[in-house]
Amino acid sequence: MNRLKDATSPYLAQHADNPVDWFEWGPNAFAEARGRDIPLLISVGYSACHWCHVMAHESFEDRATAELMNERFVNIKVDREERPDVDAVYMTATQAMTGQGGWPMTVFATPDGHPFYAGTYFPRAQFQRLLHSVSQAWQNERDAVVRQGAKIVEALNEQARLPSGPLPTAATLEQAVRDLAGGFDPRNGGFGGAPKFPPSMVLEFLLRHGTPDALAMAEKTMDAMARGGMYDQLGGGFARYSVDAEWVVPHFEKMLYDNALLLRVYAHWWRATGSPLARRVALETADWLLREMRTPEGGFASALDADSADLDGRHGEGLFYVWTPAQLREVLGDDDGSWAASVFEVTGTFEHGTSVLQLRADPGDRARLDRVRTALLAARATRPRPGRDDKVVAAWNGLTIAALAETGALFERPDLVEAATAAAELLARVHVDDGRLLRTSRDGRAGRNAGVLEDYGDVAEGLLALYGVTGETRWFTLAGELLDTLLTRFSDGSGGFFDTADDGERLFQRPQDPTDNATPSGRFAAAGALLSYAALTGSSRHREAAEEALGTVTVLAGKYARFAGWGLAVAEAALHGLAEVAIVGPADDPRTKALHRAALMSTVPGLVVALGEPADGGAAGRDVEVPLLEGRPTVDGAPAAYVCRRFACRAPVTTPEELKAELAR
Repeated sequence: MNRLKDATSPYLAQHADNPVDWFEWGPNAFAEARGRDIPLLISVGYSACHWCHVMAHESFEDRATAELMNERFVNIKVDREERPDVDAVYMTATQAMTGQGGWPMTVFATPDGHPFYAGTYFPRAQFQRLLHSVSQAWQNERDAVVRQGAKIVEALNEQARLPSGPLPTAATLEQAVRDLAGGFDPRNGGFGGAPKFPPSMVLEFLLRHGTPDALAMAEKTMDAMARGGMYDQLGGGFARYSVDAEWVVPHFEKMLYDNALLLRVYAHWWRATGSPLARRVALETADWLLREMRTPEGGFASALDADSADLDGRHGEGLFYVWTPAQLREVLGDDDGSWAASVFEVTGTFEHGTSVLQLRADPGDRARLDRVRTALLAARATRPRPGRDDKVVAAWNGLTIAALAETGALFERPDLVEAATAAAELLARVHVDDGRLLRTSRDGRAGRNAGVLEDYGDVAEGLLALYGVTGETRWFTLAGELLDTLLTRFSDGSGGFFDTADDGERLFQRPQDPTDNATPSGRFAAAGALLSYAALTGSSRHREAAEEALGTVTVLAGKYARFAGWGLAVAEAALHGLAEVAIVGPADDPRTKALHRAALMSTVPGLVVALGEPADGGAAGRDVEVPLLEGRPTVDGAPAAYVCRRFACRAPVTTPEELKAELAR
């Protein structure tokens, strides 16, 4: 009996027709294992994972393998994107046992959930041998297996306490830049060797830090990523990572979180330097998000698959994106086809003579490039498309809301702000219930899994960014409610946060990972949102909680700065003392809009903006529930801007030039 047919997760639904007797994660599976007195086999993956598909095809669709699994194990299939807490604790165990991790993750555990053996992808023959071996060990060496599981759990729980320190200093951040420089690839950009992942949070820190060395590393990396094959040169948007050190061949899955984070950082790069490349990539990525990732309900889907089919029905990785010279000539004709092969370096960089498109230099004939790209994009649209995981993840939509709101404001694209607003409305309507967040939804229907720390931090961050762009107080208010829950339910009592709420499901370990991975760690996401909220409200409770959470950055900055990028970015803002800008004036007054834009164009780290209509007396009226606006009058009836730090404000100004000068101090 396969129990995945009604799963809300597209990843679980992919396995609904397997001959494996799959359970979803939950008490029924554990009860079944205890009742049958056999181990659990926990398989963790996600819908866009290429090797998850390979193992599914080789083993989970194979009847002989499935019969062995069903006879000797209770099999649980987990979508890591729905249950990041389950993924986190078993990934920690897998890495401790094997020295490495990845997906698909394969864990054997006692009926109580204690892991005793783990790995990642196994080819079918090896997997079948492993099933026999583990089953025999359970039958013949039960006591040793149970002791092994208990020892692993005990050791992991002993190591769970996080080191921390004082709030990072300017010297801490300089040390972090030096640590990053030690691992920087000066030829290709990025950090370390192959495979190369987009260092999104580190790039935000380097831009905020703003020294010549920091900016040089950020700009080299962003230029190289945008010109290589990891960026979709036809449709926009970034792939998950590059399999090589030169950003040529991507792992073709496209994840919402990567594109949200990179959209924001490319927009910030343009704001800091005016780079035409940054502008183009930011707008193309934003357009890709709206075109490819929006759901009918207004949210944003999780991912596009790495795999697709070709026109002959053969499945493989990257087939939607790659080209041969002959295919270019077929679409474009001989002249433009040969030119495109040269411009996009179609020289057999991928498999079977195909190439991933690159654009290492801008050709002189921009009109020709635009014409060629349009034609190739239209031709590509006729190919079988990669699958889309259309579940809406709260945290990743929070990141997307922030990115689209700020990009829309910076580039004067109201459609992007409207898309951010629609996503926020979906979260408010479907994911939020009495200050509590649900992690996922699909087709407008909420999943049953509780939000984790990153959901609260990233959604609050997105809502505060949206408030700063629109002045709509409902987003500020909702962010405050979520942050109250965060402080109440996630605190560890010693200045940090657990990744799950105090009333959430109890796993063998309560996860608490301080480091960034593909997204900001929950701890650093929480710190950033708390700091911004404190700047808008003057709340010492929120500010102190943010600063205490940043103590971990001090420990990580010297040797592991690559894994603390968002914490470093937030620390940069905390050290500056966030600039707080209160703007008071009629929303439709061009003078108000000019002051607002001048504030949003500032590169001051972590700047927050409060925007409000004046009441009859000239002070902020409609939005008085935002404390930063209280008692801020217009100046002789003219819209005014107040620049403050920790609620100590300088004299109001009434022109964009004066505001820029105040912010530059």
